[in-house]
Amino acid sequence: MSGVVAAVDLGATSGRVMLGYVADGAVRLEQVARFPNGPVTAADGSLRWDFAALYDHILAGLAEAVRREPGIASIGIDSWAVDYGLLRGDELLDAPFHYRDERTAAGVEAVHAVVPFDELYRRNGLQFLPFNTLYQYAVDAQSREADAALLIPDLIAFLLTGVRVAERTNASTTGLLDVRTREWDTELAQRLGVPRSALPPLVDPGASLGAVRGEALERIGAPLEVVAVGSHDTASAVVAVPLASPSAAYISCGTWGLVGVELDEPVVTDAAREALFTNEGGVDGRIRFLHNVTGLWLLTETVSAWAEQDGSPLDLGELLDEASAVDGEFALFDANDPRLSAPGDMPARIAAVLRGSGSSVPESRAAFVRTIVESIAVAFADALTTVARVTGRHLDVVHIVGGGSLNRLLCQATADRSGLPVLAGPVEATALGNVLVQARAHGWFGPDATLETLRAAVAASVPLVRYEPAPART
Repeated sequence: MSGVVAAVDLGATSGRVMLGYVADGAVRLEQVARFPNGPVTAADGSLRWDFAALYDHILAGLAEAVRREPGIASIGIDSWAVDYGLLRGDELLDAPFHYRDERTAAGVEAVHAVVPFDELYRRNGLQFLPFNTLYQYAVDAQSREADAALLIPDLIAFLLTGVRVAERTNASTTGLLDVRTREWDTELAQRLGVPRSALPPLVDPGASLGAVRGEALERIGAPLEVVAVGSHDTASAVVAVPLASPSAAYISCGTWGLVGVELDEPVVTDAAREALFTNEGGVDGRIRFLHNVTGLWLLTETVSAWAEQDGSPLDLGELLDEASAVDGEFALFDANDPRLSAPGDMPARIAAVLRGSGSSVPESRAAFVRTIVESIAVAFADALTTVARVTGRHLDVVHIVGGGSLNRLLCQATADRSGLPVLAGPVEATALGNVLVQARAHGWFGPDATLETLRAAVAASVPLVRYEPAPART
C-alpha cells in the first residue's frame, strides 16, 4: 500500500515540515518548509522559546504541504524533549521556558531535598540532567495556575486538535513516568508537589488524536488527522536506525549526541546510574538506553561566533576539509564540561577549558575545529565503552544518524576512537521515523508490521556509508 503524510520535525535550532511518501515498502522525504528556531531573552531576563513564531511557521508549512499534496493522510509531530507550555483554558500562559534557562539549578536542589537522586533513578531511570522537566516544575510558579502542562509536541497537537494528551516516549523524559510500568508516577508527583494538571492522559505512538480544527483548519486548509508518533525526536530517530545486528549501537547526532542501544527492559543498576545512562521510552515499548553527550552544538556555536566576528558567514564544509588535513596530536577537552552548555562565545569557552586542563589552544581555526571534532568523538567512544560494560553487550557496529552522519571527519574519528565500524545514515532519521510510524498506523506496511519492518523500509530506501577504524588509532 502507499500514501503520503506530513511530518513536523522540530529541533533546537531549526524546524521543518516534510512530506513523506511510502510505496512498495520504501519511503522518501520531500522538504516543504524549513525555518529557524532558538532561544530568545524575555523582558524578565529568562530564556524562552519564541513559540508564537514557531507555531506560525508550522501552520504555514502545513498549508504549503496541503497545497502540494491535497491527499495527505495525517500529520505527525516530534520535537526536543523536557520543555513544556502551560495552559489556562485554551490559552498559553506564557512562552515556554528554554531548557538552558538558569532557573533550573534551584529546581534541582528543591527536588533532591525531597527525593534523593538515587531513589529518583530507581523510579524514573533518567540520567541526571539539570533541565529535566520535574526540576523545571519545581521552580515554575505558574504551573500552579495552569489547567494543563503539555510538552512541546503535545502542545502543538492540542492547538491543532483541542485534544490534551501526553505521548509516552516524550513523557518518559519528564522524570515523572515510572520506568517499569510506563505510567505516571503519581506518588512521586504528589511528594514533589507537581500539580495533577501536569499529568495528562498518556497515549502511544500510532494513536489518532483527531482532526485539525478551528483557526488551524482555516490556515492549513484541510481537516487532516493528527497521529501521535515517537514525539521525542530521538524516539523517532531510533525508529529509523537500520540496526545491522542485535549488537549494534546508535548515535543520534545533532545538537546533542545520544549514544546508546535499544533494550526490551530498563537497566536501573547503580552502575548505570553512576555512568549517567538514561532509560527513555521508545516506540513499541522499547527502551532507549543511552547517554547524552554534547554534540554538534560545540561546532555550530563556534562557527557562529567566528562568523559574527568576521561579519560574514563561514563555510563549515571547507572548515571540516581543512581540519581533516591537520596532522599530529590534537588537544582534547571534555565535551560534556558544564561550562560549555550555555550559548555565547564558544571559542573562548573551549579555550578556557583547554587552558584549565593544561592543554595548549590550537592556533588555527582548522586545528581548533579538529580539536572539537576529536573531543566529541572521544566522548562518543567513552559512552560506547560504558554502554557495553553496563549492559554486558559486545558491540560490533555503530550507526550514526542525523546531521552528524554527514560529518565525514566526525564519523571517521568516532570509528577510530571506538575501534568499531561506523555506518552513517540516514541523515533525516527523525523525520523518517515520524513518517514510518504514521504509515504503519494507516496500515501501509500490512497488519503485523513491527519496528523491524519499518527499519527494513529504511534500509531499502537509504544508502549507508561505512567507516572502518584506522588500525593505528584503535
